Amino acid sequence: MSNMESVATVITEAPPHYSEFKRIVKVFFGRKLAMFGFIIIVLVILTAIFAPLIAPYDPYKVSLTERLAQPSLSHLLGTDQFGRDTLSRIIYGARISLLVSILSVGIGAAIGQSLGLIAAYFGGWVNAVIMRIIDAIMCVPPILIALIIATALGGGVTNVIIALSIGVIPGQARLMCAQTLSVKQNDYILSSKVKGASSLGVMLRHIIPNAYPPLLVLMSIELGTVILSEASLSFLGVGINPPIAAWGSMVNDGYSNLVKIPILSFAPGIAIMLVVFAFQMVGDGLRDALDPRLRGAF
Repeated sequence: MSNMESVATVITEAPPHYSEFKRIVKVFFGRKLAMFGFIIIVLVILTAIFAPLIAPYDPYKVSLTERLAQPSLSHLLGTDQFGRDTLSRIIYGARISLLVSILSVGIGAAIGQSLGLIAAYFGGWVNAVIMRIIDAIMCVPPILIALIIATALGGGVTNVIIALSIGVIPGQARLMCAQTLSVKQNDYILSSKVKGASSLGVMLRHIIPNAYPPLLVLMSIELGTVILSEASLSFLGVGINPPIAAWGSMVNDGYSNLVKIPILSFAPGIAIMLVVFAFQMVGDGLRDALDPRLRGAF
């Protein structure tokens, strides 16, 4: 084959076609830190689901004869001041962290995205009223809002979820508002309106699917942030009420014995750090994978 024929063959060969889903998966798992975070999250989820099978002891069983035991073969991470196995309580604490995080972000995102969508789509005084309320909420740090509400309502899983979900609303509302303002300028939105599509139909069929990728990234990052906030509230004593196993309260419980048995605080602290880091890395990976500028890139 001559050189000219070889060049012609190369030019006429079409590049392989990959679906959008395959591209997203390829880009996401091409980031080593994103893959590491994904593995950590999967392991934590499996640990939470199968906690009764994995935990070596009942996390709530008190044994005063074994209180403040050093790490050993029988208690790998030692025991707390009530003789409860630290490892078992960390395993069960994963359930609380994931439950609070998923529900808080889910509720906050649903409310915030709805408000942002309505504000941007209808504009005018609707936008002004909703976004001024959002701006007022954003003036106060989310953790401070959660602390005030949790203190007023009292501890407990339900009250902590309510407190933390309110802190999620402003960021979701502002991002959805910005995305909606960008998407609704497209010609296909005007075309749908001309054809008689209702406002609800336009929102559900066109605006939300096209505006959602950045929101998905923000939600994944906020999952880790909420876990850290829940741990902070529990550490301060206004979060999950004892004796429920929660990582933040475990750090606080071990603080009084930090010199004697540092693992009581370090172990749940490391669990918090790893899970928060994992969600941050997954969020970064999703951002890269869903970035339209990377379409066709591997």
